[in-house]
Amino acid sequence: MANEAVSQKILYEQYLGYAMKIAFRYVGSYENAANAANDAFIRIFKSIPKFEIRNAEDLEPMLIGWMRKIIINVSIDYMKKESLMTGHSSLNENAWLKADSSHDGDNQLMYKELVGLIRKLSPAYRVVFNLHVIDGYSHQEIARILGISAGTSKSNLSKAKTFLQKFLVKDQKGNILCFT
Repeated sequence: MANEAVSQKILYEQYLGYAMKIAFRYVGSYENAANAANDAFIRIFKSIPKFEIRNAEDLEPMLIGWMRKIIINVSIDYMKKESLMTGHSSLNENAWLKADSSHDGDNQLMYKELVGLIRKLSPAYRVVFNLHVIDGYSHQEIARILGISAGTSKSNLSKAKTFLQKFLVKDQKGNILCFT
């Protein structure tokens, strides 16, 4: 049992920033992200016996992918439980720094601007945008997760993209230069 607790602590400390970054994209405040990330680790620790190691060489990428799925699901559950799906939560301007400080200066600024823009989306658009664009879920998967139709998922994504495109500044080749 002592070894299990030590292993859990190591896993938690190593991947807390990763969990916070994912949870923050969904729940929108540092405090809610911390709660969702902690809830996710509880579920991860309870579910670890179900994690299958197919290839020891790919252990870490498989573990990260498995944890990512749990963190996303727990974050969405947290939003539903706390009624964050319908309201707007406030954005702490520096919360993104706490979630991930591994980027260089230019990337930190771009990331901060992007997170700020995504935070301006309604919760329903933000969740669909995160699930589809950032986390790679299909509209059918999103529909199942959120209890909406695939058409609603597609519509929400389209509206989110239209909103975000208003803030992009591009060069003549279509490369994104900055956000306005």
